[in-house]
Amino acid sequence: MRNAAWTRLLGLALALLFGTLALAEAPALEAPEAGQAKPFGLPFAEPPGPSTWLLGQPFGNTTTAYRWRISTYAAGQGLHFGIDFSARCGTTVVAIGDGEVAKVDAVEHGAGPHNLMITHPNGYASFYGHLYERPRLAPGDQITRGQAVGLTGDPDLTCTSRPHLHLEVRDAGVYRRAFNPVGLIDADWDALSLAGPFGRGFERNLDNPRQWQFLDDQPEVAFGGALLNQYARPWPPDWSGQ
Repeated sequence: MRNAAWTRLLGLALALLFGTLALAEAPALEAPEAGQAKPFGLPFAEPPGPSTWLLGQPFGNTTTAYRWRISTYAAGQGLHFGIDFSARCGTTVVAIGDGEVAKVDAVEHGAGPHNLMITHPNGYASFYGHLYERPRLAPGDQITRGQAVGLTGDPDLTCTSRPHLHLEVRDAGVYRRAFNPVGLIDADWDALSLAGPFGRGFERNLDNPRQWQFLDDQPEVAFGGALLNQYARPWPPDWSGQ
């Protein structure tokens, strides 16, 4: 029994050590500076519009994420750690960049009923959630930008409640950081933000009212970190901090 306990302790120590080393060796990932080309494209081949897709909930300190910052978004520091694109069930989703399939239907990342993770050579990974059906792909498959990889679905399984694609950009391999896709996807975000069905507004901290109020001005998410938006004076007002 004593040897078994020491073995478990040694295994835990090694796991912590190699986990720390993996984090330390992870490449530094920074969004392109103004004027530099963005590495990714939109997850749809068709242009936006009422009959195709619209920007739904953006990344970051949204009013929806603030309302559910404890019960739903606590793991993401109280922020919405992806972008939601509203679209009818069955709308074709395409890869935002060249890469390799890393995971299909990974339960640890949620976003059911189906999801997909693609790693990219530049150190990022893209995650496609709330897909209608299991993607017809397998880990190791090579993917090209613009290739069809899935169909939009509805997390409520109704296709009438809130059908949409949940798109995340994370660090490849570790998947512990989520980045604002606005700074990485080449699109006319100003135009996209003019129309959309839900969740576009950002929660305001009345003690620092200009912080995190724009699509391209949102903090990076470190999964498991402390809440970033536990405000004493929020606007819109607190709904009880779910």
